[in-house]
Amino acid sequence: MWGTVGGDDVDGSAGGTGQGGAPRVRMPSGAGLSRRSVVTMLGVGLAAWLSGWAEGTVSASPRPGGPGIAAGPGRDGSAIAAPPTPVARTQVVPPPPGKPIALTIDDGYAPQVVAGYVEFARRTGVHLTFGPNGTYASAWAPQAGVLRPLIDAGQVQIMNHTFSHRWLTQIPAGRIREELERNEQWIAATFATTSRPYWRPPFGAHNAAVDAVARDVGFTRPVMWTGSYGDSTVVTPQFLLDQARRYLTAGRIVLGHANHPTVLGLFDQISSIIRDRGLQPVTLDEFFGTRRR
Repeated sequence: MWGTVGGDDVDGSAGGTGQGGAPRVRMPSGAGLSRRSVVTMLGVGLAAWLSGWAEGTVSASPRPGGPGIAAGPGRDGSAIAAPPTPVARTQVVPPPPGKPIALTIDDGYAPQVVAGYVEFARRTGVHLTFGPNGTYASAWAPQAGVLRPLIDAGQVQIMNHTFSHRWLTQIPAGRIREELERNEQWIAATFATTSRPYWRPPFGAHNAAVDAVARDVGFTRPVMWTGSYGDSTVVTPQFLLDQARRYLTAGRIVLGHANHPTVLGLFDQISSIIRDRGLQPVTLDEFFGTRRR
């Protein structure tokens, strides 16, 4: 299974709802589409998916000889493939043995939620991968002193989620490069680490042209997700816990956001789910067998 799943908007950020409360997908123009419409459109591209792989995209369940691919939201938690341009296959290192799960936390425009996640990592020792945007530097800077030793110890990893969370398929190559390089510079200055080679395109939106620009600046592994807390918008505690129970399973890359405070009162329950299921939270490096440069 690959890509965006669950109750999130495709953009991984705040969005509205369609008829019947279905989440809307935030398009660059601001117009919303219901999830049913998105699923229908993505189905058109299924034949294209069968003909090739999107180069370098990292999935939680890579197939032998080829990586995972970018995808759209599925209704039942299984991903629906987007129509990538067929390119050469690349080998992806399989997940480690046991019951690994990669918890990835994006954005970070709420200082108290960023602080809560950092304290969660410090207090429990849970391994996390953050995908912060440099445009929210004011929320992350106060936590840098706590995060740096956790990063040095390999407990926490930073991946590149671009500087200002733009829809990369809608901007020219020079702007794509700027988004990635500027965020990498901010990450290096703030956390004393590199985010290469992992990056997550905002809204999950990338294609062969975007990937080529990313590769040119050292970002060779775009990371999608195979489970989500569904918290790109404000949700109830019960909804978030239902999502956690559904998607906190072995071999998944799970997406959360450091944007809304609902999760702050649920860390103990999330820890209990992980512990009761015998899961091993790991960073992306640990999940895919890579190392920091």
